[in-house]
This record gives sequence, C-alpha cells and structure tokens, in this order.
Amino acid sequence: MMRLPLRGGNWNNGSNAGLGALNLNNSRSNSNSNIGFRPALDDTARNTCLMGQCQCHFQKDAAASANAEKQIKPLDASSGCLYEQLIQFDALLTAAYQCRKGKAHKASSLKFFNNLEENIIDLQNELTWGMYHASPYHQFYVFEPKRRLISAPNFRDRVVHRAIYNLIEPLFDKRFEYDSYACRNNKGTHKGAERAQLFIRQVERGHGKAYALKADISRYFSSIRHDVLKQLVSSKLKCQRMVSLLEYVIDTSPTETPGVGIPLGNLTSQLFANVYLHELDRYAKHTLRAKRYVRYMDDFVFIHHDKQQLHAWRVEVERFLNSELGLCTNQKTQVFPIGVGKGRALDFLGYRIYSTHRLLRKCSVKRMKTNMKKYRKKYAAGKMDIKTIQQKVQSWLGHASHANTFNLRTALFTKPFRRTKHEL
Repeated sequence: MMRLPLRGGNWNNGSNAGLGALNLNNSRSNSNSNIGFRPALDDTARNTCLMGQCQCHFQKDAAASANAEKQIKPLDASSGCLYEQLIQFDALLTAAYQCRKGKAHKASSLKFFNNLEENIIDLQNELTWGMYHASPYHQFYVFEPKRRLISAPNFRDRVVHRAIYNLIEPLFDKRFEYDSYACRNNKGTHKGAERAQLFIRQVERGHGKAYALKADISRYFSSIRHDVLKQLVSSKLKCQRMVSLLEYVIDTSPTETPGVGIPLGNLTSQLFANVYLHELDRYAKHTLRAKRYVRYMDDFVFIHHDKQQLHAWRVEVERFLNSELGLCTNQKTQVFPIGVGKGRALDFLGYRIYSTHRLLRKCSVKRMKTNMKKYRKKYAAGKMDIKTIQQKVQSWLGHASHANTFNLRTALFTKPFRRTKHEL
C-alpha cells in the first residue's frame, strides 16, 4: 500500500523538518514528543490508487477543491481514482465549508471549525488507512407537511457524505433520464410541474382529451433494499475503495428493518434514491416507450390520450417495481381524466395542474392562511418583527408565484400588520 505524503510536527516551520511526529524546527534525531499534522506540499500520490491501479468507470469533472470558502475549483476525475480524489485535503475542506452554509452558528459547526485543519487531516488519515467509523445519527420528527422521522449524521460525517456527493453525483447525473427532476441541478419542482403541464397541452392539442396515470411509491425510503442498491452502485463504479465506502454508508444508516431502507436527512440518501429509481425511468422510457413521463423522487406521472394504455402501463410498472426493486405503489395510484369540466386537476409537485393554468393545493393555501393569522397575532403582541415574518413567507411566495395566485397573494398580504396599543 502506498502511503500518502503526510508530514508531522508542530506548526513551526524549519528547513530541517522531519517526517513523523517530530518538531519541525528540530533535526530528525530530536526525540521530543511535539505532535502536529499537515498535508504534504507535494502531490506524488495523486495519480495512483491506494489499492493498486484502479481505473475509474467515469471520466468527468467531479469533486471540488477550495482555496477559500467562496472559491471552489473542480477536481479532474481523469487524473486518478475516485477514492484518491476523495481523500485529498482540498476536497474534504471544500465539503466542510459547504456543510457549514446556513449552519455557521450551530454548535457542531463551530466545534469542527474551531480546529478545522486538524479535523480535516484526522478525516483524511482515517479514510486513507480504512479507519473511518461513522458516529450514531441524531433522530427527530418533523411534522410539515407530514410526520416524518429524520436521521441526521453529525457534522464530521456530513463532511464525508458531502465529499462523496461532490465526486459521484455529477457522474451519475449525466446518466439519469432528462425527465427526472428531484435533487438535480437546473431541475426541481417548478420545472417538473412545467414539464407535466406541457405534456397535458400536447396531448389535448393532438387528441382533445388527456389522461394521467399518477402514482407514488409506498414508504419509498424505508423500502429500498440494500442488496439491490449496492448492486446498482457497484455496476456503475469500478473504483473498489469508493464502492466499499458507499456500502459502509448504506450499512451503517439507521433503518427499521435490517438490510432495508435509507434515512431521510442524509445527503447521500438523495443520490441513492435517484440511482434506485433510475431503473424505473429507463423502464418507462425505453421498454414501455412512454414519451410523456415525469418523475420527482418517488412521485411519477404518465400522460397519454388512451386510458386503456395507461391501465396497461400501470400493471407493467407495478410488476417491474415489485420484481426488480422490491417496491410497491400506494393506494393513491390511479388513472383519471384531466380537465376543468369532465375531469380533474393533476395533483403533482404541490400544484393542481391543468393545461391552461396551475393552482396551489388547497391544503397549502389553508396552511398559509393559518400561519398568517398566527404571525399577525404575534406581531400585534410584540413577539415577532416584520423581518422575521418576511423570512418565513418568502419560500411560500416563491412557490405560489409559479401558479395563478395573484388574487390569493393580494388577499393574504395587503392587510397591514399592526401592534396593539399597549405595545406602541
């Protein structure tokens, strides 16, 4: 095994710096115990894999390296093994800064950045020599829009997950189907909704009536089989050390049933979930030859003019999901006509979609009206300021602006906020 060129010593520079745990301003014969670590200045191991000549399956710009928090340069996947790039100091440092965004004042972030260089090199050494061990996850429930168990890794594990994601996400992404819209650059809910609406318009223009097969997976994240996921990952990556690390991340994730499920709250889980259902995308597009198919994570829809064709596809899709991926659709899965008169809206990605317009879900409108009443009461009592209220409603306004909601937004936000007299 080739060793990475790591240097040791405290932070005093000297021309006679020795290797190992020696003071850098003393000669190599000095036996004091001052210890410190830093990455080597040379780059002799970059082009060889630690476990031999491991040729990576993908050739594309991947992970990022940082000279500063806001300046990130991509590493070149063609320069060596994926795992070799993962354990580079710059790749881990970039991941740490990315994990800190939006969480700079949290205790876990402050603790890690208080000794940033030492913590990065600790991770680098652990990953290099196969000594990395994940810490227990922090688990808690969220209740919007529904009750879900979130499993969050601690900060140092998030750094590792982010570094992995930076490297392999672009490589998998280029193989995903165009009409997969979850957790991808230049995609998202708004573009997915626009695409579904375009398909409805196309069908109505050509055939007068559009039908939808709307489906989602029952308990998707909790139903992903580890053996199938590992096989899908290993079939795409030839870097065995990276594959082994990904399998370790999968195996150490908290699950209700051994060997089944990945946690909500993991960055790598988002990628794994897309890799898993990419098989469904390929089946829909290339086996069923469905031209108008859109998926956002575990929600997917087929648009067609022939209702019987959609029923036939439903049978085939459910058979494929069960036999190949160990998944099943939930009870909401159905085929129905789309239309204002003889039909109904396509309820997809937070919108009620017709060919001519889009509306928000009724539950979203009701929830926002309830929140606005709560914000007005708190503002009147002096328990909330306008700036905080603006921050809370901005994301909803962004979502609502992609639907026909001008009158709704006017009704919700034109009424002024007022303090009660005793607060003036």
